[in-house]
Amino acid sequence: MNRTVPTTCWECSTCCGAIAHVEGGRVTRIDPNPAHPASRGAFCVKGIRGLAEITYGATRLLHPLRRIGERGSNRWEEISWDAALDAMAEGFSAARSKHGPLSLAGATGGAFFSRGAIMALALRAMGSPNFLINQDLCGGCRGVSDMVTGLAIQSGEDVEHAKTVLMVGANPHAANPVQWARIKEAKARGAKIVVLDPLRSEAAKIADLWLRPHPGTDAAIGLAMMQVLIAENRHDMAFIDQWTRGYEALAERVQDWTPERAASVSGVPADLILAAARAYAEGPSAFVSGHGIDAVTNGVQTFRAFHCLVAISGNLDRAGGNRRAKRPRGFRNYLDVIHDPAFQLPPEVAAKTLGADRFPLWAGPKGWQTACHNPTVIEAMLTGQPYPVRAMYVSGVNIAVTYPNSQRTLAALRSLDFLVVAAHSMNPTAAVADIVLPKTTTLEEEDVSINAHGPCVTWTAALAARVGEARPDIEIAAGLLERMAARGAADRKLMPWNTQREFNEFLVKDTNLDLGKLASDGYAEFDYAQGDFAKQVFKTPSGKVELWSQRMADAGLDPLPDWLPTGASQENNPAYPFTLQTGLREKTYHHSRFREQAWARKVSPDPLLKINPDTARSLGIADGEWVRVETPRGQGACRLKASLTDATAPGVVVTGMGWWLPESPGPEFGALEVNINAALSYAGPYDPASGSADTRGVPCRISRA
Repeated sequence: MNRTVPTTCWECSTCCGAIAHVEGGRVTRIDPNPAHPASRGAFCVKGIRGLAEITYGATRLLHPLRRIGERGSNRWEEISWDAALDAMAEGFSAARSKHGPLSLAGATGGAFFSRGAIMALALRAMGSPNFLINQDLCGGCRGVSDMVTGLAIQSGEDVEHAKTVLMVGANPHAANPVQWARIKEAKARGAKIVVLDPLRSEAAKIADLWLRPHPGTDAAIGLAMMQVLIAENRHDMAFIDQWTRGYEALAERVQDWTPERAASVSGVPADLILAAARAYAEGPSAFVSGHGIDAVTNGVQTFRAFHCLVAISGNLDRAGGNRRAKRPRGFRNYLDVIHDPAFQLPPEVAAKTLGADRFPLWAGPKGWQTACHNPTVIEAMLTGQPYPVRAMYVSGVNIAVTYPNSQRTLAALRSLDFLVVAAHSMNPTAAVADIVLPKTTTLEEEDVSINAHGPCVTWTAALAARVGEARPDIEIAAGLLERMAARGAADRKLMPWNTQREFNEFLVKDTNLDLGKLASDGYAEFDYAQGDFAKQVFKTPSGKVELWSQRMADAGLDPLPDWLPTGASQENNPAYPFTLQTGLREKTYHHSRFREQAWARKVSPDPLLKINPDTARSLGIADGEWVRVETPRGQGACRLKASLTDATAPGVVVTGMGWWLPESPGPEFGALEVNINAALSYAGPYDPASGSADTRGVPCRISRA
């Protein structure tokens, strides 16, 4: 039977609407869905090519595997699901009995995806608050800033009605096809495009104003923009008086942050900063942020500067500004589930989350996603301090590649008494596991969530028959917890669902949404109002937008936004004369995914290091030549191919992340050779609010390989 099914591509957080063509239980083609109210036909090659090939490709894991040789020897035997789940229950129970429930940990991408909530609750059901997420490296500084400020925004929610689009550290051309389409439409109808980016990105090429700050100095520009708005009376005092807290203190803080002072810090001419502030003040203006100002030791305060700018300018929840998160009445998202009192551990246990003592706005019960501080967990694996972590379940993330200091991450994984990894194909993380589980892909799973671009409720359909014996996260967790509960080692009330449908029904049970109708259309629009601040309360201690943040003050941190240099920028080691920017996006890959797919490797076969021609000439490096990159505190080096371009400034080099080579020998599969994280440190210093380490603006040296 042939059919077409509306669905959503969940390969990344953009969540584009799609139409899948299904024949005999197999997806044969995926097209964009022009009727989807969020994406409106925008799509990318990862959805068109990547999803099908990760599902039906030759490297797909089909059955549970058990290690039969030494760790990393690549010797496995196929086992049944019953045997795999029994082994998991035995391994976790043994660690729990010997070291206590806190010795169990999990790792996943984060609570944007359903697997994040399932992982968190499954660990809690076993008595542990310890789960790791990737967001200290990707979006976490934005999340913490939004939480403590109280805006409830993401990024550029209403670009289509904006007269000015302010883009800071964002590259939607490669990362967000929906947003990029809206920005180009805004440009075509006459909106001003203002871009802050050290790299001459595609957005910078179409910008009316391109500000090229030194890496790590964006906050200075945000503070100066607020200074201009206040000095020239271009701010919204009516909104400030009624809906914010701390304006007087903020105004005093930014008073001395003139465009001239910001210019001395950032390297951007003062007249450009002034022009950017005035363009933004014209409004309505949408703030579009990206990972370029995330994952650094001043990331939260950088976002705080721009989040406060959104608030005092009157661009919060207005047409053409940044729309607050909207949802149908009664709808639960995954963060709601994580913070729901019904699914919490006792406070005294939650307070022991690894990292909560140092980073309470990130880790533990007061944290953004309540997750651990990842480097603290790695330390606990290797040293037993502050307490031992001895068993781990990893699902849907390749942390041996995506965490800085890949050498130390791999050493920590190897040191565990028991490690289980659920994945789509064998990778450097799975290769050192005791048990490897075959995960379902997006084409085999169903999800229901809010898409902020619509806004609308969007549906991901379980389109295809599962390949092999693959199972979704919730079924894996339910099977494990059933066995753990029989041993008296788990409480099923903290993760009570057995299937994805049961979980999705829980998310919508207090709404008027019908899952059957939602599945038939692929989305559901809902009515919403903007500027309804009296009804949609600000989730801060004061119930207002906190320009002066009580949560920051309670954590012993500066409650006002400010600029401080990153930890990495203060090293001043003449042996490392260049500045390394990481996180360069490619349309072909999503973090470490798709590296095994022939089409992707044909488009982007090698990891690149973008170098200004003058910098390359000074080093005797030719275009296409392999180079070696090292940083002062990294344990190793990374080998990359030089790509000469004047898009990057002299002295600044730029690369992406996530590289590994499936064709190289395991268990590392090239992760210690061509992966920039093999050259980076994860040892701090850290952002005091998010615990993020510097992965951008890092001193480096380059030599011919």
